[in-house]
Amino acid sequence: MKNIRITALLFIVVFSLVSFTNFTESAKYKCMIQMTNYTGEGAYIVISLLNPEGDYVETLNVIGDDDEWYNTIESWWDFYGKKRNDIDAITGATVSGGERTINVIEIDNDKLDKGYKLRFETAVEDQDYYESDVEFELTSETIKSKVEGKGFIRYIRMMPQ
Repeated sequence: MKNIRITALLFIVVFSLVSFTNFTESAKYKCMIQMTNYTGEGAYIVISLLNPEGDYVETLNVIGDDDEWYNTIESWWDFYGKKRNDIDAITGATVSGGERTINVIEIDNDKLDKGYKLRFETAVEDQDYYESDVEFELTSETIKSKVEGKGFIRYIRMMPQ
C-alpha cells in the first residue's frame, strides 16, 4: 500500500512539473550563404538572433572555428565575449570568396512575426568587418526568402526543412 501511495505521489509531482513547463516549439531552416568574389582569407560569419530592440538574444551559428579571430566580429564579441558560453553551433572552416555554405539553424516558432531579427556579421582578416552584412526581420515570409548582402555575403537563402 505504501508503494502505491509513493508511486501516486511521484506521478502527481511529475505531472505537475510537466504541465507547468513551457515547451517552445522550434523549426529548422536550411540557410545557404553565397559569398561575393573577393580575394583574401576566408570570412568568419556569425548568425545571431536579435530581439525587437536590436539586442542579442542567441548565437545561432558560427562559421569559422579558430576562436582567436572571434573578436574581429566586434558587435557580436561584445555580447559573446563577456559570457564566453559554449557554442554548439560552430560549423567549421571559414568560407572564402565565391564559395557557398549550407548550414541548418534552429529558430523558436514564437520568434516569428514578433519583431525579432536575424543578423549575419562577417569579418575577413586584414579586411573589413560588416556588422549587418545581412539583417532582416523574422516573418513567415522572410524566413523562406532570398536576402541580398552588403559586404562579403552576396546573398543568403532560407528554406524551412
